[in-house]
Amino acid sequence: RQALEEMRALYERNQTDVSEAKSGRADLIFLIRFRHCCLLRNQRCILAYLYDRLLRIRALRWEYGSILPNAIQFHMSAEEVEWFNRYKKSLATYMRSVGGEEGLDLTQDIKPPKSLYIEVRCLRDYGEFEIDDGTTILLKKNSQHFLPRWKCEQLIRQGVLEHILS
Repeated sequence: RQALEEMRALYERNQTDVSEAKSGRADLIFLIRFRHCCLLRNQRCILAYLYDRLLRIRALRWEYGSILPNAIQFHMSAEEVEWFNRYKKSLATYMRSVGGEEGLDLTQDIKPPKSLYIEVRCLRDYGEFEIDDGTTILLKKNSQHFLPRWKCEQLIRQGVLEHILS
């Protein structure tokens, strides 16, 4: 906001000096060029800042999944939340289009697994959790389970489960 206010002030001063320069004051041209270079520099800085924020928001989708925690979403502007939702939908559409009928979840197995099953501890009450073979497991706080890695990675990222390292 501060940079935008500075840019607005520089632009207004340049406008008044340009009108004076048109009336014959050639000595103002260097000042006008200098202010214009300052405007371009501030514009580049703001664009770099916004691009960095978009990269961070994109990384949040891969880290937390399709639902952001309220603490993170609180610090985002309405436009950033809208961009996150559009990116989320675009990624979901792409994942459905590859990998056959069921699609391919690219957010799973971000790091190569060392084993297919892992031991996890439930950090909070979650309720029933169904595995592909039809087994239903009740995830209660402080309960420990031996589950397929790919089924529980999303819950680990959401903070429901904790991977127990032996």
